[in-house]
Amino acid sequence: MNRIMTKQFNRRSFVVGSSAAGAGLALGFDLPFGPKAARAQEVFRAADGSPEVDAWVVIRPDETVVIRIARSEMGQGTLTGLAQLVAEELNADWSKVTTEFPTPGANVARKRVWGDFGTGGSRGIRESHEYVRKGGATARMMLIQAAANSWNVPAAECTAANGVVTHKSGETVTYGKVAEAAAKLEPPKDVPLKDPKTWTIAGRPLKRLDTMPKITGQPIFGIDTRQPNMLYAAISACPTFGGKVASFDAAKVSDMRGVKKVVQVGDNAVAVVADSWWRAKKALEAMPITWDGGENAKVSSASIAQFLKEGLDAEEAFVGNKSGDAKGALAGAAKVVETVYSYPYQNHAPMEPMNATAVYTQDKCEVWCSTQNGEAALAVAAEASGLKVSQCDVHKTFLGGGFGRRGQSDYVRQVVTIAKEVPGTPVKLLWSREEDMTHCFYHPITQCKMRAGFDANNNLIALHMRISGQSILATVLPSRMVNGMDPVTFQGLGAKGPEGEFGYNVPNLLIDHAMRNPSVPAGFWRGVNTNHNAIYVETFMDQLAHEIGEDPLAFRLKYLKPKHAAVLKATAEKAGYGQPAPKGVYRGIAQIMGFGSYVAACAEVSVTDGRVKIIRIVGGTNSGHAVNPEQIARQVEGSFVYGLSAMLYGECTVRGGAIEQRNFDTYQVMRIDEMPKVEAVVMPDYEFWGGVGEPTIAVAAPAVLNAIAAATGKRITKFPLKDNDLTAA
Repeated sequence: MNRIMTKQFNRRSFVVGSSAAGAGLALGFDLPFGPKAARAQEVFRAADGSPEVDAWVVIRPDETVVIRIARSEMGQGTLTGLAQLVAEELNADWSKVTTEFPTPGANVARKRVWGDFGTGGSRGIRESHEYVRKGGATARMMLIQAAANSWNVPAAECTAANGVVTHKSGETVTYGKVAEAAAKLEPPKDVPLKDPKTWTIAGRPLKRLDTMPKITGQPIFGIDTRQPNMLYAAISACPTFGGKVASFDAAKVSDMRGVKKVVQVGDNAVAVVADSWWRAKKALEAMPITWDGGENAKVSSASIAQFLKEGLDAEEAFVGNKSGDAKGALAGAAKVVETVYSYPYQNHAPMEPMNATAVYTQDKCEVWCSTQNGEAALAVAAEASGLKVSQCDVHKTFLGGGFGRRGQSDYVRQVVTIAKEVPGTPVKLLWSREEDMTHCFYHPITQCKMRAGFDANNNLIALHMRISGQSILATVLPSRMVNGMDPVTFQGLGAKGPEGEFGYNVPNLLIDHAMRNPSVPAGFWRGVNTNHNAIYVETFMDQLAHEIGEDPLAFRLKYLKPKHAAVLKATAEKAGYGQPAPKGVYRGIAQIMGFGSYVAACAEVSVTDGRVKIIRIVGGTNSGHAVNPEQIARQVEGSFVYGLSAMLYGECTVRGGAIEQRNFDTYQVMRIDEMPKVEAVVMPDYEFWGGVGEPTIAVAAPAVLNAIAAATGKRITKFPLKDNDLTAA
């Protein structure tokens, strides 16, 4: 990965805040970002000496177009989508496009010219599309101006296409020939963007830029990092969350082959540094360590379940969405339906366990790692090293899975702490699979009570949804709580937006949260709270339809708002919902709005002797804009794998304040022969910018659960499916 060269200039000092460890760099002053902050009349160059036209675009003499990607690539395709947006406005030759990651340190040094490095919440494109497009458009205008200057003609007489500037006389010049001159120009201040209807690179189902390199083994992931004279570290943290190291006997392993040092890391972990990771791991296993679990050692799955159960009827709760008088309407309803659900802790379980490589000296600290938040990793590196942020940098690599877990930087703090004990020597920290599985920030555990009321004519007049359970923000970003409330809890249920996230028109509505935070830490897990919220709402809506003898689709359409209804209808039609299913096959539907997009699913299943075969799922998405329709379809497929794995198998249980599932033998994921056929309906209306990486994960499970209910008459309310005498076929 190429390093981004920068020139030194004076800047005010800034402060790293406590929120840096969670999801961002807290800065002591406002920093502009985007093309207008890209330069100070200086020519910046890439590592190979090629000039930047602007911060987003480097054009080499051989006409290669290097597009800078600030967001992380963990298999979701953001790298290609963002490159398409820049290349579209640049009018580049797509066959000559490649990419590279700038570093968070360079971003800070250049006043955050590349904007936000955080990658999560399906925000990679929807929250950076405007300024990355302006980066491409700015570079195009500068290249045209440089060509016009060389010809001594007005820029208005020139156009650009496929990496070539053409004058109206017919004279042409390639981007590579004028890149040096363009880099010296002042960027234009008024940069118009193209109408998406005219797109020729963006909006098309182009092949991903990283697929072939990954097939041939070219990209470097964090776990692949190699540095000269590198040492390796294995680590063990207290199994009980909140516990500490009581004692350890380093002398027992200090003479083992290859062992260089034993380091206590913080108050809760011990690491061994050796000349190979295997030797470090074996020494760590041989070293006597005594843990002090404290009061949390008494925590179990049963105690957590009781803790949450008490919240279902608690008087105090945070209100996330309210209209009318739900409690009063329920009290006077002709018919009331009630169901209680529970949803477990779940692990991110990425194939690449947590790891990072660091080298520390008194003057500098560098880190190489797979991270979803380069700026948070930079801030943590600075805190752990005791150096200024300007003396530190983080080199982002490809991620072998993230799913939200790599938004945290605990492993970065650990590696820097260890590297300080062997200054000048690179150290790679690699968590074992067991360490990775038992020291996660887990999908939050919740319970939910759903109550609905009908009038005498079977009209839905009231709905009260009480969530009892964990707050993610309370664990990882308490500064973003709102008067003690965690707004993230209400994902998919809120009232904000033109139609509101919660798609149903119910005259009397109350959605609230009784916060209960056990000792097991919660974190952002792909799809986050929309996963269980969609299960609660959509399986309950299905139940309500059957309670009054109505078709589940027709029932929903009576109450759904237009955009929600449109996606559900299109999805159902694609699945053939209005036609009889094959014998022994049953259908289920679900919809939700999440991460700015409207999504739906229709599943087909069969159930034989307790074995569930998921045959087919159609997934619909209206994400507003579609930068790469084929990639959206792939994201639907990938999210269904993750969502169905969670529904079928995903469960972390607690004993002694620790997670019991230590590897894939006890934390199962979906196998390829269990995967259904997936069909995607991509239906952008180009009225907004929504996400695509996470929304559809939420509708896979409830659609399948509703199909199972249609097949068996059994409503699943406790998850995962394996705990209900049902298994995947």
